[in-house]
Amino acid sequence: MKWWKTLAVGVLTLVGGASAAQQATAPGPSLSPVADAAPVAAPAAATTEGARALTRSDADTWLDGFMPYALARGDVAGAVVVIVKDGKVLTQRGFGYADVAKRKPVDPATTLFRPGSVSKLFTWTAVMQQVEAGKIDLDADINQYLDFRIPPFEGKPITMTNIMTHTPGFEEAGRDLIVDKGPAPTLETALKRWVPARVYAPGSTPAYSNYATALAGYVVQRVSGMSYDDYIDRNIFDRLGMKYATFRQPLPERLQPYMAKGYKAGSGKEEPFEYVAIAPAGSSSISGGDMAKFMIAHLDDGGPLLKPETAALMHSPANEPLPGLPRMMHGFYEQKINGLGAIAHGGDTMWFHSDLVLFPSKNTGIYVSMNSAGKDGAVGPIREALVQEFADRYFPAPRSVPKALPTAKQHAAMVAGTYATSRAPVDNWGAMLGFASQVKIGVDENGNLVTPFKTIGGGDRKWVEVKPFIWQSLYDKATFAAKVENGKVVRIFYGDYAPIMVWDPVPAYKDTAWLIPVVIASLAVILLTALAWPVGAINRRRYGQELALTGGDRSTYRAVRLFAWLVFVILGCWVACVTLIEKFVTPVGLIWFAQILGILVFPGFLGLTIWNAYLAFKGKRGWFARLWSVLLVLAAFFMLWTALAFKLISLGANW
Repeated sequence: MKWWKTLAVGVLTLVGGASAAQQATAPGPSLSPVADAAPVAAPAAATTEGARALTRSDADTWLDGFMPYALARGDVAGAVVVIVKDGKVLTQRGFGYADVAKRKPVDPATTLFRPGSVSKLFTWTAVMQQVEAGKIDLDADINQYLDFRIPPFEGKPITMTNIMTHTPGFEEAGRDLIVDKGPAPTLETALKRWVPARVYAPGSTPAYSNYATALAGYVVQRVSGMSYDDYIDRNIFDRLGMKYATFRQPLPERLQPYMAKGYKAGSGKEEPFEYVAIAPAGSSSISGGDMAKFMIAHLDDGGPLLKPETAALMHSPANEPLPGLPRMMHGFYEQKINGLGAIAHGGDTMWFHSDLVLFPSKNTGIYVSMNSAGKDGAVGPIREALVQEFADRYFPAPRSVPKALPTAKQHAAMVAGTYATSRAPVDNWGAMLGFASQVKIGVDENGNLVTPFKTIGGGDRKWVEVKPFIWQSLYDKATFAAKVENGKVVRIFYGDYAPIMVWDPVPAYKDTAWLIPVVIASLAVILLTALAWPVGAINRRRYGQELALTGGDRSTYRAVRLFAWLVFVILGCWVACVTLIEKFVTPVGLIWFAQILGILVFPGFLGLTIWNAYLAFKGKRGWFARLWSVLLVLAAFFMLWTALAFKLISLGANW
């Protein structure tokens, strides 16, 4: 099944932003600022260690002990880290290389990194500026600002609030999100090319959406009368004096010498500059020093960007997926770190990986960006550990050992099952990712909760139920929760992903807990059938024998084996599609070929195997031939089942 995993990882990486495969570290409008959240669990025999004073010298000492080792161990080329406090840059540091081949070090003031989805914060800030100007109503039908139409879902339109909270109900859209050859299509062209299907009622389901964010940027463009790039330049970058920042692709000539190179790993080759087709979702290139100016403005009640009341609204909760878990603000998402309510955003392109976290009650923020994923996705644990250790060092929480509730085993058994993420293609061929990305929740021999969400070191977490259906990781403070309705678990949440994506129970017909073993067995039967055709022919020629079947039986025999080979041709085409997509090529022709072939082959194969089984029993063939004919029918049936369930039978190159 390795090719299914390759398919899932490759495409999920391309869609950018928060990813279910990567560990996180990272209702109506209210004008109240974000308040410090209560700790998840009440402390038992708590003891408090004194926090270190957050000074430049102490922060630099800590970073010097953390970052060089982390980058070297993780095979990450370079990084920038910025810490701001009380309206000033406390420290900004460059580590490693902006260009490995030239041994060019990272300059925190001028080296440009691609912060990926952290770029969305600039789009949301622009939206709030237009709200402030009276040109955008957060609760109005978004269609009133567009020159094309977003279809309603069950008669309900989407609003800007839905978009800013990632609850407009779009399926995931990844086609041409990132390409390696410019120029990127215009924002208007990219948005109008296709509208992702609406698969959830607006406001009901967090499902992170790059398309929706780009839609918000297009609204800013239309109501302001400026191009998106011009708007950001004039109303954010110029106001803050951000000279080493741009959303433009390709980079303006004056900024090209400052761009850090991107890498899969620091020891690997330089990768091409990435073009983000829907720019407002993640096309910015910004130095650490200039990102600090943006952070300071938001910590300063909007600074020169927003009025204090507008900034307060932007930083206030707009959606709470489940009481007690992190909430979604107007663009920022909440992180609960050591009992503090932080507002944050992470971001990923193929080569750059970033996190921005603000602690409003401490008037402090930290930003990190790295220019390679590193060995085994090392940037995920590095980002997580950096933010958590920063908080532990300067804003420590009382140490405590959470006590498990007496209902822990009962509730764990209720949660056990198979779940699918809300952030996924649903109505197109990309839905095949669901075959590899479903999440299995179970219990161990002692009845304790077991999840696939691993620790930084890759080990299983020890979960303790601290509130009904809310679990806390015993050592690293991660959270896991379940929503229960009418005695059944209807949704689960993991850590800081809660505001932007959730997992829902998988319908029985798509549950890979039983479907994967069945598909593996089916492919084995089909493969043996396909191989038996040439092997049998060779052996018959070697020993001078003829195929015992004649007439219609012989024709059916050959047709079944031809279609068996065609099944693997189709699967090979999909593997090739994913391989090309990972190389920034969308193979439209190959996608269409695989789809059309699938429409012909999967149903045709089932029909042929049924006819073959009829002939086998009618002709009184041997018991093995009859048994194998039945196995072939079952194999063809379950391959068709899977193809239908996961949209391998569909039409359209969008995903």
